[in-house]
Amino acid sequence: MTNEMIYRGRYYNGSRKSLVEAAQAAMSEYRFQHVLRVEEMAVALAEKWGVDAEKASVAALTHDYAKERSDADFLAKIAEKQLYPDLVNWGNNVWHGIVGAEMVKDELGIENEDILTAIRQHTTGAPYMTTLSQIIYMADYIESGRDFPGIEEVRTLAFEDLAASVGWQTSHTLAYLIEKQVPVYPGTLLTYNAWSVK
Repeated sequence: MTNEMIYRGRYYNGSRKSLVEAAQAAMSEYRFQHVLRVEEMAVALAEKWGVDAEKASVAALTHDYAKERSDADFLAKIAEKQLYPDLVNWGNNVWHGIVGAEMVKDELGIENEDILTAIRQHTTGAPYMTTLSQIIYMADYIESGRDFPGIEEVRTLAFEDLAASVGWQTSHTLAYLIEKQVPVYPGTLLTYNAWSVK
């Protein structure tokens, strides 16, 4: 059980309980319950794919830390950190990962680059993703509260072939965005080309 996990202080200078409390304080109860389900799935995937479960737990608990922040907060952080200027043209769906990682670093003191990169990449993916990044990307998509056509197939796939499941998610997400006729973040297209094209 993830709630019994003992943090050893390698990735976060505090207990799992204190990180859970920080996450809970930063978001609605609905979002918080999603985060706990993502943690449960991420730890299971980490155990399957040989990634430190504590590292997966920290990344999962913080992946949506900034999801409910204001646009003004994100724009201020983009300016403060001198992030890629085009970011200002996107919105929360992109910002809460890429910019949210900076908030996690500054506000929670989490400096492990693998964790921060997993947070940055958890919605858009990237052409190169570490195993942890793939795990958070997938855990967010297939946590137990998700229900959509193909969910059982992709849940099974994530435990059989993690890279293939990343490709599955990316191609289905891209198809959804195209169907909705909404702008597609360029990084998502790069992820598709790297992971979904045979």
